[in-house]
Amino acid sequence: MSEEIRKLKPVEVWENFYQLTQIPRPSKKEEKIIKYMKKFGEDLGLETIVDKVGNVIIRKPATPGMENRKGVILQSHLDMVPQANSNIKHDFAKDPIDAYIDGEWVTARDTTLGADNGIGVAVTMGILQTKNIQHGPIEALFTIDEETGMTGAFGLKPGMLKGDILINLDSEDEGELYVGCAGGEDANVVFKVKLEAVPSDYEAIALEVKGLKGGHSGMDIVLGRGNANKLLFRILRQLADNHSIRIANINSGSLRNAIPREGFVTFYAPKGTKDAISKEVKEYEKIVKSELSGTEPDLSISIAKAQKFDSVIDKKSQNRIINAVLACPNGVLRMSDSMPGLVETSINLAIVKSDKDKVHVQSLMRSSVDSARQALAMKVKAVFDLAGAKTKFEGGYPGWKPNMNSPILKLMQGTYKKMYDKTPEIKAIHAGLECGLLGGVYPNWDMISCGPTIRFPHSPDEKVKIDTVQMFWDFLLETLKNVPAKGN
Repeated sequence: MSEEIRKLKPVEVWENFYQLTQIPRPSKKEEKIIKYMKKFGEDLGLETIVDKVGNVIIRKPATPGMENRKGVILQSHLDMVPQANSNIKHDFAKDPIDAYIDGEWVTARDTTLGADNGIGVAVTMGILQTKNIQHGPIEALFTIDEETGMTGAFGLKPGMLKGDILINLDSEDEGELYVGCAGGEDANVVFKVKLEAVPSDYEAIALEVKGLKGGHSGMDIVLGRGNANKLLFRILRQLADNHSIRIANINSGSLRNAIPREGFVTFYAPKGTKDAISKEVKEYEKIVKSELSGTEPDLSISIAKAQKFDSVIDKKSQNRIINAVLACPNGVLRMSDSMPGLVETSINLAIVKSDKDKVHVQSLMRSSVDSARQALAMKVKAVFDLAGAKTKFEGGYPGWKPNMNSPILKLMQGTYKKMYDKTPEIKAIHAGLECGLLGGVYPNWDMISCGPTIRFPHSPDEKVKIDTVQMFWDFLLETLKNVPAKGN
């Protein structure tokens, strides 16, 4: 079915996007796509470089008469978020994405599509290939590992690129130009626990939270969607109080930058209490579905067939973990004072997983105000310090401060108005674009971010609106045609 997308327009983009769906490229496992992009550039006869961390840089000379224009860097990231529904088996390191056309959209069957940021990559590839367009000097910068640590952006060295303007192609709303983004930081928590033998008069019970929408932990955090970790541990607190359950295994959430859609726990309860527990879970499901009726129509909280384990977490540690997860901040904490509708500070309680004698908790904090992010980190650490866990903060990256006097912003505003007879919206984004890091390495760059319309990235509901890809392609080509000469 996925080959049908190759017939969409602009063909220069969709053919390349199809090829990307056939190349496994989850974060941290980009070897195949790096090799593919290197060959792609070399086959075009263009200067192609792979730097020490794996970023791919391809240079295309200016078309005749455009040699004196400012150099433009087209930037996108090669990796994609590997999320799949639990009803299928999909190996993102080996299996292609099954993309298909669904009305006005392109989406994928039960997995993330990889339009984030595959469409940006495909657009850049089309520009590198196409000969009948006008542009000044172009450098294509394809970074790695944007989704799990921005390793490529962190590893980019000064002097590698020569251009003056950076156009990041990783935004997700056609008709909007982004001039700022949030910074972020991971909170990694470890509980050390004691393992005890399963009580002889206890039986195994599995509890599942499923059917949540999930989504991008920055873009979608404002939508008020359910968090599987919060929902799971809320009922665990109740069951621990009412039935003295003992937790054996926790596997809830999967990616730091995705709102957790599913959570699974196996616990042991006194024999003869399963019916009462099942009744409580059903009542709890009704309560939560009522609370989230406008956002989570497919939410399911249920008892399932349980796998048996040899041990359970000691009761003291169990109580500390449950209480800490319940107390940990989650969701939108503050909206921006200066830009209506923009989230300033948020946190996604992303993962809770047990591993032998340890339980790991991971959250991703975001804020466009660095001091607010630091204050949030103090709060998170305070919660887990009180619970006796160790907290480590990693992968911090700065936000990107808006420059409303940006020359590329003024050019693209005018170009869009002329083409579509409407003024594009100027926005900042509550997500971690690489512009903040890249601008720290190349402070001379004039930066902007844009893209076609993508919905529900980082979830199996991810989709890209077909007609906006054509609009974005046309807009970008017209922008490149009108980039000013150096010195202007």
